[in-house]
Amino acid sequence: MKTLLKKYFGFEEFRPLQGEIISNILAGRDTFVLMPTGGGKSLCYQLPALKFPGITIVISPLIALMKDQVDSLKANGVAAEFLNSSLSVGEIGKIKSEVQKGKVKILYIAPERMAMRDFEDFLIA
Repeated sequence: MKTLLKKYFGFEEFRPLQGEIISNILAGRDTFVLMPTGGGKSLCYQLPALKFPGITIVISPLIALMKDQVDSLKANGVAAEFLNSSLSVGEIGKIKSEVQKGKVKILYIAPERMAMRDFEDFLIA
């Protein structure tokens, strides 16, 4: 994991608890993480997402945070996108197409999108 940590995030070592949290996730254990702002929570799901096959879906209520996270991931070479109300129908369609082609590794969505029937159908397809 430290190879991925260095390659995608530029860090040599984990912050306190990150290594243990990530090990639990990789072992398939249910994991609850409570850390202060700036404590390194995002890395705890972003790094395992790179190790596992398929896509990781992150539910985030804050549009600005989604954009910041995706911009940061893209800058580090991670295929990430977000779907929220700030996007046009065309932009949403393009991102969904990229997801279906397997070109997106981490997808951030707003909580209300999970309640949309068309999004549920999209996930099943």
